[in-house]
Amino acid sequence: MKNICIQHIQSLLLCGEDDNKPYKSGAAMKTLERIDGAFVLIEGGKITDFGAMAEFDKQRLGQGEWELIDGTGRIVFPTFVDSHTHIVYAGSRESEFIDRLNGLSYEEIARRGGGILNSAKRLQNTSEEALFESAQARLFEVIGLGTGAIEIKSGYGLTLEDELKMLRVIKKLKEISPIPIKATFLGAHAFPKNYSREEYLELILEKMIPQVAAEGLAEYCDVFCDRGFFTVSETRAILKKGHEYGLIPKIHANELDFSGGVQIGVEQNALSVDHLECVGKEEIKLLAESKTMPTLLPSTAFFLGIDYAPARNMIDAGLAVALASDYNPGSSPSGNMSFVLSLACLKMKMTPEEALNAATINSAYAMGMTQTHGRIRKGKPASLILTKPMPSFAFLPYSFGSDLIERVLIEGAWY
Repeated sequence: MKNICIQHIQSLLLCGEDDNKPYKSGAAMKTLERIDGAFVLIEGGKITDFGAMAEFDKQRLGQGEWELIDGTGRIVFPTFVDSHTHIVYAGSRESEFIDRLNGLSYEEIARRGGGILNSAKRLQNTSEEALFESAQARLFEVIGLGTGAIEIKSGYGLTLEDELKMLRVIKKLKEISPIPIKATFLGAHAFPKNYSREEYLELILEKMIPQVAAEGLAEYCDVFCDRGFFTVSETRAILKKGHEYGLIPKIHANELDFSGGVQIGVEQNALSVDHLECVGKEEIKLLAESKTMPTLLPSTAFFLGIDYAPARNMIDAGLAVALASDYNPGSSPSGNMSFVLSLACLKMKMTPEEALNAATINSAYAMGMTQTHGRIRKGKPASLILTKPMPSFAFLPYSFGSDLIERVLIEGAWY
């Protein structure tokens, strides 16, 4: 592995200076620490030094083989941390996309056998090998788009065998992936038709969670707590059982309604509560008093044509927020985090600085990765984005749809 020196960088964006603060909240999210006219040194896959070019000591390059990169006109910042995805799936769902264009709602499509149950049926008929190959392609796709750490959920199996199959695919991805992957057990994604509600809940509690834990297949346990899916009491039982087996709680909450998902997430000390299209003063107050990270998924609202999460209200009330892609076949078939930033600015009225902090330092917190990812620090893995020439960082979310990432560095290797 060559040592790398990126020099004459137009702006180096650090995404946080105080190592005692694991995330940014409220007004602090508007602050984006930067060094103009900067350099970064990478040795052995780690950041060993950075600063202003005026302070650059060329003697540092006197030993070893160095790759010199000209950062003139370019911006360098930490890779995105995508803390909410479903990239292990079988087949696309563009037919449902057409159904929505013809006037059907997401819930109407689900009642007709579409939605999550459609993906579950396809996955149950797909081999582990085929699932791995397609998910591997998606993984490397998002790495090329700037993602340097990712969370992947199960939830399209909905049987013991198929949930385990999904999680084993994620385990195989971890073994070959150049970026860190965290696995989430989401057996509580929907209720399959061939079980009663009580039977499926018992299956999750008594068989799925113990087996997932026995095989060490997941770090997190997630539940879709929302209208038409899992109730607050069901969610509580699942998260508590997961916690007994060492699985950290996460939760899908308040996408479709004021479901109580935020309340139960905070009660159970969830690391993050995700979606949050429906959030009011009560939810904001509870989150402000907790260590749970609100994670917003604007590309889902964009694709489904539903209301966006009230990010502006949340940040102005002092909350932290994270951003993630929700990459999945039914409601967000894209893992492009640059576009997520654009949507955060355009549709949720976040500033570019807030959006980048939400997709780096804050989303690293939502994945339990603040010690390694989400900000530029000496000794941390050299996972960085080098943009194409642009006038300022704001040009990235402003110029939505443009390919503005020139190169992605993952722990000292270019992608």
